[in-house]
Amino acid sequence: MNSRTKDIYVDSTRVYRFLFVMLLVGLTHGLYKGIQDNYLAEIVRINEFERGIVEFFRELPGLMLIFILATMYRFSETKVFKLGTAITLTGTLGLLLFGTGKVVVVLFMVLYSLGEHIVMPVKSTISLHLAKSGNGGASLGITSAISHGGNIIGFLLVTGLFLMFPRLGIEKGSLGSFKIIFFLATILLVGATLVVLAMKDKGEPVKRRQLYFNRKFGKYYGLEIFYGSRKQVFITFAPYVLILQYGADTSVISLLLGICAVFGMVLSPLVGRLIDRLGYKFIMVTDTLLLIVVCFFYGFSHRLFSFEVAYIVVCVNFVLDSILSLGSLASTVYVQDISDNPQEITSTITTGISVNHLISVIIALLGGFIWQKTGIEMLFTMSALLGLANSIFAMTIKVPKKA
Repeated sequence: MNSRTKDIYVDSTRVYRFLFVMLLVGLTHGLYKGIQDNYLAEIVRINEFERGIVEFFRELPGLMLIFILATMYRFSETKVFKLGTAITLTGTLGLLLFGTGKVVVVLFMVLYSLGEHIVMPVKSTISLHLAKSGNGGASLGITSAISHGGNIIGFLLVTGLFLMFPRLGIEKGSLGSFKIIFFLATILLVGATLVVLAMKDKGEPVKRRQLYFNRKFGKYYGLEIFYGSRKQVFITFAPYVLILQYGADTSVISLLLGICAVFGMVLSPLVGRLIDRLGYKFIMVTDTLLLIVVCFFYGFSHRLFSFEVAYIVVCVNFVLDSILSLGSLASTVYVQDISDNPQEITSTITTGISVNHLISVIIALLGGFIWQKTGIEMLFTMSALLGLANSIFAMTIKVPKKA
C-alpha cells in the first residue's frame, strides 16, 4: 500500500482484491448499462409505458432484498459478495445466449439486478470495515471512484465499438452488435467471479434480521423513500427521453454515461472528503436542492428552446444529475455514525435499500403512465417536488455530538 492508502485502509491484501473486483464489476456495468436502454427500445421494442413495467420487475430484487439476505444469515459478508457476483454473471450469460422476447429479456435483466442488489449493501459494509476509524467517507469515495473508472472504460468501449461496427461490416444497432457487448460483459464477470472466489472470509457470519427497524434510524428510512422516488425517475426515464424524444443512439447514450462516470470517478473522493469535513447533513440538503433545477430543465427544455439547444441542455442535465447522485454516500456515513456495531450497519443499509425500492417500483409504474398520459413536464415536476421534500426532511436530522 502507498502512504495515502495506508492512512485510509487497514493493511491487508483483501483491500486490493476487493478493489480489483470493484473495477471489473464497474467495467461490466459500463458495458451493460451503455446498451441497456437502446437494446430495450430498438431490439425488444419497449415503449415508454412498458419501460416502467420493465423497471418494476427489474427493481423487485431490491424490494425483496431484506428477505433474500435473511436466507443467508449464516453467510459472512464475503460469501454474500461471492454469491451476488455469480448471480450477476448468469444475467449477462442469459442475455447473450437466449432470444429477444420481452419475457426472456426481462427475466435475465431481473437476474442481473438480483446479483447487483445482493452485492450493493455488502460492498458498502466491506468498504467501511476495511477502513480505519474516521475514514469511512474516504473509503466509500475510493470504492465509488474505482467503480466509476470501470464504468468509464465500459461506456467508452461501447461508444467506440458502435462507431466502428459499420466499418467492420456489422450493422450499428443490429442484434449482433448488442450481443458482442453482452459477450464482453460476460467474460469480465467470469474474471470478477474468479477473483472474488479467491477472497478469504474474515470474521464470523453476520446475522441479519428479516426486518430491522429501529427508531434511531427513522430519518434514514425516510431519506431512502425520498431518494428512491426521485432517482427512479431519472434512472428509468431520463435515457428514454433522450432516445425516444431526441433520437439519441447507443453511441450517444454510452458517451454521456461515460462522461457521467468520469465526473463520478474524479468527484467521488472529493464528495467523500466533503462528507467527512462538512457533515452528511449539509451534503444531503444541498444535493436535493440543486436537483430541482435539473428537473426543471429536463422537463421543460423542449418548450423553452429550439430542438438542437434543448437536446444539448437535456444532455447536460443528464450529466448533472449523475454528479448530484454522488451525494447518496452521505446517508451511508450517517448510518455508520449512529450505529452501535458493524452488524447494525449491514442490517440497516439492507433494510434501507428495500425501503428505497418499495417506492421505486411504484414510481416506475406510475412514471410510465404519467409520461404517456400527461407528458414529461409533469413527470419531472413530480421529481422536483420529491427533491424539495427530501431537502426539507434532511434538515430535520440531528447530528450526534462527538466526545
